[in-house]
Amino acid sequence: MSPEELLPDELLERIRARAAGYDRDNAFFHEDLQELAAAGYLKLFVPASDGGAGLGLEAAAQCQRRLATAAPATALAVNMHLVWTGVAHVLAARGDHSLGFVLEEAAQGEVFAFGNSEAGNDSVLLDSRTVAKPTGDGGYSFSGTKIFTSLSPAWTRLGIFGKDADARDGAGELVHGFITRETPGYRILDDWDTLGMRASQSATTVLEGVEVPPERIFRKLPVGPNADPLVFAIFACFESLLAAVYTGLGERALAVGVETAKRRTSFKNGGRSYAQDPDIRWKVADAAMAMDNLYPQLASVTADVDALADHGSQWFPKLVGLKVNATETARRVVDLAIRVSGGSSYFRGSELERLYRDVLAGMFHPSDDESAHNTVANAWLGPLED
Repeated sequence: MSPEELLPDELLERIRARAAGYDRDNAFFHEDLQELAAAGYLKLFVPASDGGAGLGLEAAAQCQRRLATAAPATALAVNMHLVWTGVAHVLAARGDHSLGFVLEEAAQGEVFAFGNSEAGNDSVLLDSRTVAKPTGDGGYSFSGTKIFTSLSPAWTRLGIFGKDADARDGAGELVHGFITRETPGYRILDDWDTLGMRASQSATTVLEGVEVPPERIFRKLPVGPNADPLVFAIFACFESLLAAVYTGLGERALAVGVETAKRRTSFKNGGRSYAQDPDIRWKVADAAMAMDNLYPQLASVTADVDALADHGSQWFPKLVGLKVNATETARRVVDLAIRVSGGSSYFRGSELERLYRDVLAGMFHPSDDESAHNTVANAWLGPLED
């Protein structure tokens, strides 16, 4: 199925019409989620044989790009569900069916969320500040604080991880598992009041000895870098789908800028459209060329994931490079769109004002600018010498 079939224009326009209200009220996108679920959108990665769309990462990324042109905050939050279902798909394509239950439960309507981010943890997936303690039956209890937990009001399954510091002879072990909405031992704080991406409602989740039974523990990995397919799958889906959202955001900003430039008139030049002003035309062209560089990169990287391409040590540089390019390009394009649109875009409630706030969130998602450049430098130059 194409993005246009999964997200028909009528649905996309309804989602676009609600975006400003969600942002203004700092409200979760309940209506969007209901309509997307009814349209089968949450089953992009679910096999067609189980009632899903049966898409790969390339097609799913294009769907998220399209959704983000209407409501970036909705698309960003939906990303977290699609990350887990995408990880299950990417692993299965490589012969690893350890997360097959994720696709099965997504087919039944469960909503997955990503509960891995932690304040002060710049190791991201390679270490954790959350404590994981064995419960003696193969399960674990988790205590810690997870931030930016998108879909907080709606998830029914939350993926979490923590560190069992005593495992592996004291070297530590990272334990991954899922809890359900009904699992006792966690709290969701009412603390999401941010500059942008407000509808995502990515509240803080406090784990207070929440227990994960053995059948929900799906990975135990050593602390630090390792070649486990799970790490690749999470990075591939997380970075690519993030890039898709910010690509769509930039695409929409360019379109709004073009529409506004055509509509604005110059008093100095006898009422002629600003679309005839050489300086405005240069800015629009600059934004368009920046976006044209981004589209093929998104398509190429995601297609390579689907094709099981072997980029070896260059895989992570490609993924973080895509994410940084998308978020930084979108920020530049929004800025250019505001410049061609004039002072009206500075007023609260204008679409470009909202996009400007939303696009700033891109700098905070992993991998951040510093981490990404370090990853790429290490791939090309080798690690720093002691």
